[in-house]
Amino acid sequence: MPLRDLLLGLLVIVIWAFNIIVIKVGVDDMPPLMLMTLRFMLVAVLVVPFTRVTRRQLPWLLVLSVTFGGLHFPLLFLGLGQAEAGTGALLVQMGTPFATLLAAVFLKERLDLRRLLGLLLAFAGAVILAGGPALPNATATLTLLTSALAWAVSTLIIKRAPAISPLTLTGWIALFAIPQVALGSWLFETQHLQTLRHAGWIGWGAVFYTAVMSSIIAYGLWYALLRRHPINRVVPLTLLMPVIAVFLGVWLLDDGLDSHKLLGGALVIAGLAVINLPGRRRPRAAS
Repeated sequence: MPLRDLLLGLLVIVIWAFNIIVIKVGVDDMPPLMLMTLRFMLVAVLVVPFTRVTRRQLPWLLVLSVTFGGLHFPLLFLGLGQAEAGTGALLVQMGTPFATLLAAVFLKERLDLRRLLGLLLAFAGAVILAGGPALPNATATLTLLTSALAWAVSTLIIKRAPAISPLTLTGWIALFAIPQVALGSWLFETQHLQTLRHAGWIGWGAVFYTAVMSSIIAYGLWYALLRRHPINRVVPLTLLMPVIAVFLGVWLLDDGLDSHKLLGGALVIAGLAVINLPGRRRPRAAS
């Protein structure tokens, strides 16, 4: 990969890692579901007018608006409100092992010994993280793991869906998710008008960053890299995201760096590496 594209890939990873920090501080200034609703509204306004969907794509986008927009993102925001940023980032990475398992069960994709080892490492790491002091209660762990599972389900749906451009996917999922998340905010959160009047630059900055920087700019750059380079050269960069998020949490939020986080995080990342990185192909015997 040329140096320019490598630096762009690393920039995307840093944007996504910092997104975890932004969400964490943002939900301290605004209720999570209200923040999520405003984020979706901004994404929809900026993207939907410039994209179009077909009748064939529409049902798939509606389903994805539930699994992605109504479950994955709101649960991520809720979970990060109760957990340390780095631990949350590591637990959400369990979406990859979940997706691997679901693909083996429902899509009959081959689960070889290497990927099975990766699954065992990742789940062992999640168990160690869940037992550490960085998570205040079991609810946060369950919320973040359910968010990861919703992401995994969404990836399987995208595999089965007709081709939809990434920007269209982002904008229309956001549009259809607005009433779902807004309803949840109305039912479970209070003092909406007062919160909007008194929200500071941190809350509004979180809305802007999660919508524009993370959803639109970062994903736009990421899919451009995927178009120019083989997947196995681009995707491994994502292994750096939770590592950077952990250290950003320690540096900016004074998160702890205990043995559970170090060992559990190392196992999760090792498991992801085994699952994602291509194995060596055996040379064919001469005929």
